[in-house]
Amino acid sequence: MLSNIRIVLINTFHPGNVGAIARAMKNMGLTNLYLVDPNDYPSEEATSRAAGAVDLLENATIVPTLEQAIADCSLVIGTSARHRTFQLPIMNARECAQSVIPEAADHNVAIVFGRETTGLLNEEIAQCHRQVYIDANDEYPVLNISQAVQIVAYEIWMANQNKEFNQKEIPEYPHKKDMDLFYEHLEKTLYGINFIVRSHPGKVLDKLHRFFNRSRPEKQELGILRGVLAAVQREAGLTEANNHPEKKAKDALKDSLKEE
Repeated sequence: MLSNIRIVLINTFHPGNVGAIARAMKNMGLTNLYLVDPNDYPSEEATSRAAGAVDLLENATIVPTLEQAIADCSLVIGTSARHRTFQLPIMNARECAQSVIPEAADHNVAIVFGRETTGLLNEEIAQCHRQVYIDANDEYPVLNISQAVQIVAYEIWMANQNKEFNQKEIPEYPHKKDMDLFYEHLEKTLYGINFIVRSHPGKVLDKLHRFFNRSRPEKQELGILRGVLAAVQREAGLTEANNHPEKKAKDALKDSLKEE
C-alpha cells in the first residue's frame, strides 16, 4: 500500500533537502521518490543528508515534467501554504493522509511539493485533485520542505495503522493521463461546435478543468462522458467513420459499461 504513494519534488534547489526528504520518507515507510527537473543532482550533499536512506536516492525516478511524474496516478494532491484562486478541496495533513491510505490500496497516489522558495506554480496546482496545507503558527508558518514532507509522511504512517482507513473501499478512478486525453477530446469538441471561439477562448477550458478535477469522475463515468463527446462530434459532422478520438471514446464507453 505505502509503495503506491509517491512523493514528488519539483525543481528542488538545495540537494541537501532531497537527502533529508529521503530520510524522512524512509522513517515513515515511504520509498517512492520522484524528482522533477532537480537542480544540482545527484549530489554528495544529498547522499550525506540521506544517511541510511541512500537507497531511496539511488532508486528515485527523475523526470523533466510534472505531467510525467503523475501520469499513472489516480489521485494527485498538491501542497501549498496559501489558498489559491482555484476552488480545489482543501485538507490539512491529517485529512490528507486519511484520504490517501484507502486510495493507495489499489491506485498510485502522488503528493506534490513545490520549490523551496516559491512552492508550486498555479498551473501545477491546477493539475491536482486536492490541496493540502500544514497548520502552523500564524506568526511564522514557514516550513522547510523536508519538514513539510516529514509531517505529511508521519500522518500517512499513522493513518496506515488505522484499519478504519486502510480497509475502506474506493471506486475505480482514471489515471491522470486518461483525464488529459478526455480534456483534449473536450477541447476539440467545444472548438468544433464553436462553443469556444479560438480567437477569444476566455477561461472556459480552465474552469472546466478545475470542475472535473474537483469532482473526480470515476473511470466508468469518464467513459460515458467520452461517449457523449463522440456523439456530439458525430451529430455536428465533426468526425469521420474511422476518426481516432471518437473510436477511443466509444471503446472507453464500452469498457466502462462492461465493468458494471
